[in-house]
Amino acid sequence: MSPPLRVAMLAHSTLPRGGVVHAMSLCEALTARGCEAVLHAPDASGAGFFRRAACATRAFPVAPAPPDTKAMVAERIADYVGWLRREANRGFDVYHAHDGISGAALARLKREGLIPSFVRTVHHLDAFADPRLNAWQDASIREADALLAVSQLWRRRLREDFGREATMSGNGVDLAKYSPARGSEDGLRAHLGLGDGPVYLAVGGVEARKNTRAMLHGFDAISREAPASRFVIAGGASLLDHSAYQAAFRADLQAMGERAAAVVLTGPVADADMPALYRLATALVFASINEGFGLCVLEAMACGTPVVVSRIAPFTEYLSQNDALFCDPHDPASIAAGMRAAMQPNEARRARGLAVAARRNWDAVAQCNLALYRRLRELAHA
Repeated sequence: MSPPLRVAMLAHSTLPRGGVVHAMSLCEALTARGCEAVLHAPDASGAGFFRRAACATRAFPVAPAPPDTKAMVAERIADYVGWLRREANRGFDVYHAHDGISGAALARLKREGLIPSFVRTVHHLDAFADPRLNAWQDASIREADALLAVSQLWRRRLREDFGREATMSGNGVDLAKYSPARGSEDGLRAHLGLGDGPVYLAVGGVEARKNTRAMLHGFDAISREAPASRFVIAGGASLLDHSAYQAAFRADLQAMGERAAAVVLTGPVADADMPALYRLATALVFASINEGFGLCVLEAMACGTPVVVSRIAPFTEYLSQNDALFCDPHDPASIAAGMRAAMQPNEARRARGLAVAARRNWDAVAQCNLALYRRLRELAHA
């Protein structure tokens, strides 16, 4: 009988971003299946991961990141290389990166002969203006021994742009945590000062790829029709510099005048409060223009909350016309129409959303990854 697989799972940070949530949830599912899975991430704050994990974790201390994106990425790659050069932090059967930072570090360690191979999951790719940033991202893909992707969109992109085939891993949702069962919604609504009107929720902070400005413009139309409505923008913890886009967002907000008071920016929300936040929302508005999968879509659906999403892949891959309210992400009027439609209760759509979420679970993702890990371990010992 083979010994348990030892898996080093690598995330770019301890923050509640989609790739980090995926890495942690996968690590927990692997642990439940008897693997020795350890989640690693650089931790500049010293606060550890955004929630307590049901798996082993190593949030290792690093200095605060410099503001310049290239300098930050270079520093975090070096931090990871230094961490894994220590013999005590190696000895795993599989090293699995979930981002370009940790993937570039593993590529360097592989060149140095300190690790035999590594796996890279692609959640999404960025097009950077700086060639060095693109080179690091490319190395994390070209030098990986196996690739996984969370959607068919990114499988195609990897085939077209890199000539590489990737295994579909998909995504999951914890139905014990995200469910329609009501809890602390009223208290959270009061704490955020949301009143009794419709609440539209965006998750991911103010970022260009999240298309926050277009969603704000869509909400502006809604707020004129329904002054008691609120637009809650949750999250925003990110390693990248979004200051220029955020400045433009603030100018848009100022142009709304008194209606700007209906917009609530929460910053990162405690993980324990997220199910209640989804449940109190009239709809999740997720009109992203560049997305890997959209984990928050599954989370909202599992809570029985309608979703307004962009009519683009990857959403069109796993959502049918009747599962969600689709919009043109480049047209604020279309986004507003989705918000408006969400005000009308639709039990059939709610039931379909619950069914979509029920089909996705982390154990299935773990099984997919395990098959790939075992092949790599067999090759290493051949």
